[in-house]
Parts: sequence; C-alpha cells; structure tokens
Amino acid sequence: MTVAIDRATGKRRGDRAPRPGLGQRVKNGLQKYWYAYAMIAPVVVVLGILVGYPLARGFYLTLTDANSLNSARTIGVNHIDATYEFIGLDNYQDILFGPTAYDRFWSHFLWTVFWTAACVALHYILGLGLALMLNQRLRGRTVYRLLLVLPWAVPTFVTVFSWRIMLADSGALNQLLGSLHLPQPAWLEDTFWQRFAAIMVNTWCGVPFMMLSLLGGLQSIDPTLYEAAEMDGASAWQRFRHVTLPGLRAVSSTVVLLGVIWTFNQFVIIFLLFGRNSAPDAQILVTWAYQLGFGQQPRDFAQSAAYGVLLLSILTVFTSFYFRWLKRNDQLAV
Repeated sequence: MTVAIDRATGKRRGDRAPRPGLGQRVKNGLQKYWYAYAMIAPVVVVLGILVGYPLARGFYLTLTDANSLNSARTIGVNHIDATYEFIGLDNYQDILFGPTAYDRFWSHFLWTVFWTAACVALHYILGLGLALMLNQRLRGRTVYRLLLVLPWAVPTFVTVFSWRIMLADSGALNQLLGSLHLPQPAWLEDTFWQRFAAIMVNTWCGVPFMMLSLLGGLQSIDPTLYEAAEMDGASAWQRFRHVTLPGLRAVSSTVVLLGVIWTFNQFVIIFLLFGRNSAPDAQILVTWAYQLGFGQQPRDFAQSAAYGVLLLSILTVFTSFYFRWLKRNDQLAV
C-alpha cells in the first residue's frame, strides 16, 4: 500500500489536523458566529438576572435556617444583619423524612399528583371531544368556537372569582341544586368538595387551550387517510383509533406535557378560590410552599425555597421519563 506524501508540508495526505484546544475553539466560534452571540446576549443577561440568580439564591437558602426573624431587614433607620446559619441538607431531611413529613409534604404531594392527573385527563378528553365536534361541518361553527374559547380568553382571576361567588353557600349553583331538591354541598368548606370544586374550576379554565391545540392537529391530518380507511370498510371507531389518534400523537405529547407542568404548578386557581388559610387540605405543593414562606409567622424562607427546589426536581425527573417513554413508543411504532 502506497501512502501519498505532501511534499510542501511533509504530512501524509488524508491525515486529520490535530483538534484545537478549548480556548481556540471558543475563539473560532466567536469569530465565526459573533453576530448570533450578540443577538442572544441580551436574552442571556435578562434570564440570568430574572431566573438564574433567584434560582441560585433560592437553592442557597434551602441550605440554611433562614426565616423572617433571622434574615437581614431594615426597621426605620436601623439595619439588622442576617443571623441565619448554614445547616446543609437538614431542610430536605425534615421535609421528606421528619416527624411531620406526611402532614407537611407527602399528603400535599399525593393530592398534587391526583389533582394534576385528574385535571390533565379531563382537559384532554373534553378538549378532544370538543375539537372533534368543531372539526365537523356544523352550522354556526365559528360562533361555537368563539363561545368555547371565552373561558380561556377571560382573565383567570375574573373566572375564579365568578366561580367562588357561584359556589358560595347561597350561590347560584346551590340555589339550582336546592330547586331540584338535591343536596347542597359545602363547596368552599368541606375538604372533599373543596377538591372537587378546584378540579372543576381548573377544568373549565384549561379545556379551551387543549381544544384549540387538538383542533389544529385534527386539521393537519390528511383527509385522504379517512377516505382510504372508509373505502377499506373501517368503522368510525377504527378510523378514530388508527387514523385520528396517530395523527394527533405529536400534538398530544406536547400539550399533555405542558398541561402537566402548568397544572402541577397551578397557583392562581387554588389561591384565589380558597384564600390563604381556609382550605389547608386542598393546598397543592406550590400553594403550600407559599403558605410556609408568606402565609405564617415566622415566615420560613428556607423550607419554602426547599419546596420550590423539590418541585423543580420532580418536574425535571417526570419530563425526562416522559421523553424517554415517547422516544421508545416512536421507535416501536416505526
């Protein structure tokens, strides 16, 4: 075998050039893509200030015993320095395995998981049903779409306050049930009905987004697939199962993931519907973290921040497994 030699350099032809060092690669990247870096630099700076620093500061607080009594504060003209101490992972130990771990964390965690699963399932099922209906050639379809989008278009606090008025003991819903000689639940006082009301209100607010997303997915499915399936004798259920659902796979995976993240961290509906202290057993993890940090005295900044880190960790782990599950299913489908 002959090897060609470059007479000018003395190197064999086909040899790869040595890989440049990290500093040289960074320098080459800056020279080649300086315009792109200049465009994203303001976004990186803003995200670093608004997200990065609070996240790092919050994580540091989880390693301390910071509360409203030992944190730095200014009273009048007097400034009081912080006196909290570094305690390592004791906050996580207390939250997850302490003597009150079930009452303070695990009970809220289980309710949060059930709340998220129930709400996202209702969002998807009702949203898909409405999307299938609106995808048909109906008379007045534009009006139906407008009416069904209204719960999502109205500001959330207006919707929640309206539901709170209707769910009061003498509200419109109980008056309707009374006129039908049916039981009138204590929607805002009893734990079971508080949780039921929270799921009901969140479903009302979340279905329109799911409906619009799935409707867009339905309209992107090639109509000839339905025609071919119908010519082959497929029933309506078989067309739905083998054409509609696979056609919605990409949209469904995205909206379900977004729904889980949004619902798991849904602060507004629980807080506005029940207030700060009226429904302790209906609090999900994010509202319970707020209660610890701002709804009691002394305010426990360290444990509230620890709840935030745990929430982020739970969602990160779920998202990782979710993407792996989707990738495995896509490979099996191929």
